Amino acid sequence: MPDGEVSLSNFARTLIELGETDERVVVLAGDLARYVEVLPFAARFPDRFLNLGVAEANIIGMASGLAKTGFRPIVATYGVFIARRAYDQVAMALTTGPTPVTLVGVLPGITCRFRATHQPVEDMALMASLPTMAVIDPADDKEMTAALKGGVGADHPTFIRALRGDRPDVPGTRGAGASPLDPVEFGDEGASVGLVSSGLGTDWAMEAAKILRGRGHGVRHLHVPRIKPFDTATVAKFCRRFAHVVTVENHIAHGGLLASVASVVVQGGMGTRVTPCAIPDAWPPSGTVEFIRGEIGLDAASIAAAAERGL
Repeated sequence: MPDGEVSLSNFARTLIELGETDERVVVLAGDLARYVEVLPFAARFPDRFLNLGVAEANIIGMASGLAKTGFRPIVATYGVFIARRAYDQVAMALTTGPTPVTLVGVLPGITCRFRATHQPVEDMALMASLPTMAVIDPADDKEMTAALKGGVGADHPTFIRALRGDRPDVPGTRGAGASPLDPVEFGDEGASVGLVSSGLGTDWAMEAAKILRGRGHGVRHLHVPRIKPFDTATVAKFCRRFAHVVTVENHIAHGGLLASVASVVVQGGMGTRVTPCAIPDAWPPSGTVEFIRGEIGLDAASIAAAAERGL
């Protein structure tokens, strides 16, 4: 890297690319620009960046107005502030009409060291319940790029969960013509264990899969980045092959990935049993991600044990 050149995250690079290819793209932040990786966009396009302070409801209102006058706003702040503090504005300003605003909720689930005030453990459930809102839980950089580009190109609002920094590719190969946001399946043929995951939960599920393989169990894994609209056909096809599947997510067990998978199983009349590995119905403690996982039963050993109980 040449002297003086700053390394940008994939998220920051994608924002700049969108700004260069579409003059309608504007970015709005809530006094957290440094922490949500939008300062490179601000430096490149100062006239298309708005730092509006700790006023999330106003940010949503301004994004709605900009979208309705032809712009393609991207709002980037901590997910907890979008999902809770500005929820009524999101519902009324963005989902009651065709409003193409992309909401980027940074630090989802238990990825913030603070406790309930900064842990959006229920953000997917809240956003997925809103009419017209798309909900994406990416696990890698390709999916994040596709989610941002899809949100800017859509005619409806989109909520994207975002992890800071670069993210390695999820294993597996999607079929020809598939979107980077379509489910991807990988693992052992003829497996007895089925795992379904999204976002950071996919990392956790892969850790558990290593433990299970070490104990002689074949594991097949379906990663699903798009929570809404949900790919019911692909998930149904996967679940029919197993007597028991385990869902793994960085979210509470209500209204997120588990709810979507369970709905597919029930509506499909399957006998497949679904076990959730999710954030329990209680506020997690504060601390590192690894510490919290151990405290709430989302560490790799606990996920592997949940899978074995179904065999």
